[in-house]
Amino acid sequence: MRPKSYDIIGSKEKAVAIVEISDELKDQEKEIAEEILKTHKNVKSVLKKTSERKGVFRTRNYEFLLGDKNTEVIHIEHGCKLKLDPQKVYFSSREGTERLRISGIVKPKETILVMFAGIGPYPIMIAKKQPKVKKIISIEINPMAVEYMKENIRLNRIGDKVIPVLGNVKEGCKEWFGKCDRVIMPLPQDAWNFFDIAYKCLKKKGGFIHLYTIEKENIVEDETKKTINTLKKKINRKIKFNIRKVLPYSPRTNKYCIDLEIS
Repeated sequence: MRPKSYDIIGSKEKAVAIVEISDELKDQEKEIAEEILKTHKNVKSVLKKTSERKGVFRTRNYEFLLGDKNTEVIHIEHGCKLKLDPQKVYFSSREGTERLRISGIVKPKETILVMFAGIGPYPIMIAKKQPKVKKIISIEINPMAVEYMKENIRLNRIGDKVIPVLGNVKEGCKEWFGKCDRVIMPLPQDAWNFFDIAYKCLKKKGGFIHLYTIEKENIVEDETKKTINTLKKKINRKIKFNIRKVLPYSPRTNKYCIDLEIS
């Protein structure tokens, strides 16, 4: 009686378990929820995934299985506090290690732009781990996520570093064209479609872009090289790149980060 997989979001005081249950175990889902609550004393609610992520807000549908119906929690990630309700906003707890990696390569005095910033995990991690960063512009289209981002900025006491922006990336980035040292693009389904906007945000001397993509493991290298060769001709600049596997996505398909240095 084991679910396909489950994630726990929250803290030692209060957490939510998000479970994926196969059709074969559907009749046992309440027992599965009870077992999770019994095993993890900090888990107060159990939600079952009932859809893939969808729409511009990148949220998914859940079915409440058991516990406290208030599913708002404060998730603790490498010393950062992230308040959210997983039923209202996008958040992936599995990417904490990747966010820590990015924060570790940010240099003092950088101006950074984060597209599709959600509740703010990337900007908050960066501001906490690299306190000498100049500023981090954080653009998000979901009003609820932006409200949580503002609350998380207060919780982590980094109001002088992170600038939350409600709006779509195409419009929100215009004010920052030519002003950024680094751009982070954590929206794997469509990130390459926004490369032109990210590139325009970099300073004239160039900078760094961290672009996330989902690709089959047997073609990711060839497809990335092909795309970057096309971009080199288009912008007439040197591009160094590195491909890093972030997480498995489905059989033989993974989420990758393409670290780009444009000079």
